[in-house]
Amino acid sequence: MSFKSITTSIMLFTVLGIAITAFISCDSKRPEKEFITFEEMADPTNDTLSDWSNVPDGLQASFITIDIRAPKSVAPEVEIIKSEKVTGWKGEKVSAQMLLWTASDVDQVELEFDDFVSDTGSIPSSVAQARFVRYVMTDEFADGCGHRKPEDYAASLSADMLDNLDNFNIEANTVRPVWITIDIPADAVAGSYKGKLNLYAERDFVEDFEIEVDVVDQLLPEPSEWVYHLDLWQHPSAVARVHNLEMWSDAHFEKMRPLMKMLADAGQKVITATLNKDPWNNQSFDAYADMIIWTKNADQSWSFDYSIFDKWVEFMMDLGIDDMINCYSLLTWNNQVHYNDMEKKELVTLELKAQSEEYAEFWSVFLKDFTQHLKAKGWLEITNIAMDERSPADMQAALKVLSVAAPELGISLADNHKSYKEYPGIKDISVGAGSVVDLEDIKSRRENGLITTWYICCADPFANTFTFSEPAEAVYSAWRSVAGDFDGMLRWSYNSWVENPLTDSRYRTWPAGDTYIVYPDARSSIRFERLIEGIQDAEKIRILRKKYSEENTTESLAKLNELEETITYFNTLQPSDDWNERLNDAKKLLNVTSDILYSN
Repeated sequence: MSFKSITTSIMLFTVLGIAITAFISCDSKRPEKEFITFEEMADPTNDTLSDWSNVPDGLQASFITIDIRAPKSVAPEVEIIKSEKVTGWKGEKVSAQMLLWTASDVDQVELEFDDFVSDTGSIPSSVAQARFVRYVMTDEFADGCGHRKPEDYAASLSADMLDNLDNFNIEANTVRPVWITIDIPADAVAGSYKGKLNLYAERDFVEDFEIEVDVVDQLLPEPSEWVYHLDLWQHPSAVARVHNLEMWSDAHFEKMRPLMKMLADAGQKVITATLNKDPWNNQSFDAYADMIIWTKNADQSWSFDYSIFDKWVEFMMDLGIDDMINCYSLLTWNNQVHYNDMEKKELVTLELKAQSEEYAEFWSVFLKDFTQHLKAKGWLEITNIAMDERSPADMQAALKVLSVAAPELGISLADNHKSYKEYPGIKDISVGAGSVVDLEDIKSRRENGLITTWYICCADPFANTFTFSEPAEAVYSAWRSVAGDFDGMLRWSYNSWVENPLTDSRYRTWPAGDTYIVYPDARSSIRFERLIEGIQDAEKIRILRKKYSEENTTESLAKLNELEETITYFNTLQPSDDWNERLNDAKKLLNVTSDILYSN
């Protein structure tokens, strides 16, 4: 073949290659993805009658405030906003919310971030996450605590769970919120960064949106260094049941790992452990499984198997939760305890009144052995024997037993009897939301290394974390902790899941969502993200107080005074109607540096 022929052939193949490439490019789409998920419950409200006829064709999108839960079946009437600005410290996690809606079915909806760029550098897109918000069935506060039948309470769908799907199919005439989380790197340079959030649907590009991240020149420490005392009780049995795993198996612990890591990353300080039979008389859907196995031998001696307890504590400590171990309980809700009787060859259950001699004898043997075990493990100084909402008479009886049998053990109490003054030396006390605690008592306890927190439960309409609660209530609760000079707060329900936690948050006894704040497979929630936001605010307040006081300038002291005056508003659980607006205004004060004000 001549050189001319070879050249002609190369040119022909080159042209054909360009043509083929152009053809492929014109027809290229994003890869097709599977969409495997569960079905949400049907909307029980009249919202399904909403008029969607004025919604334009195609997928609609707009940024909205993080302070609302958008109803699933109502055609949005919102100002279309295509850009959003968030503000935070270095090391802080900040949130935004986007709303998607459509009058026709739209499949494979996806969102991707570009890097965030400023004049001085960039923040990688990997710090940002967009999660589709799922709707769970909720009810209403009504009378708060007490047994309830679903048909007696108004039901609705609440946008709460943050799913871990990378794409979503949106049904016609429905809304789908998207929760945006940005973890600002601790080493980011202060300044304004801009990036794009790209929206895709049906494997095609739809449009992009601008997100501006203003990084304040202040550093928020790692969660393990936060001072705020967060105590959310963990429930391992619920994980085993929901995922159909053998209790305390390796697979069970592995399934719990990301769930409990999420808790550690929220600044959790306490490991929840049990001493004997379920301390709460099976108040949750799942009974708490034993962590310590008691055995009365044929010769009437006692032995205690701590292997599960040790494995659980070491597991949690490895995740970074290692400040305190609270062990429930010397005072169970039904006064019952159980043990393996080797002579009778059966599991024996006893009911022991706290004031009885049998109670003192039964618990003294264990407490002495437990103390020695904790010493051997190096855990004695951080372990408390914990009681929950027990009467002063029972408490005094338990304290008497502890003073004799295990004086080195700490004591923890969740007190709903307004009796905290009767126990001045208790290491960790949490008072009910309605209790009034003298500031001098808190100060004195803190000076002696004692923890004082407060807690909310089914009896408290505000500031709570029910699935129908206003999202910002979780933030408010942390500001209330600061305003009341508490060390932090307690909430009994991290993951005490109901029968079908992914779809129906209602429970037989309390308002919906009272029993859990996160979902199976380490899915977060709007409530949990806002709770972390509030804790971050508390830490920022602590840091700014110290900074302004140490600077001791006219300007810094004026800022400190303004901050302190603002904080006093939040020392109430019956705020004014504009509490959310005032909270957002207060948050802006935390983003003030000596020469720059960043605001949302």
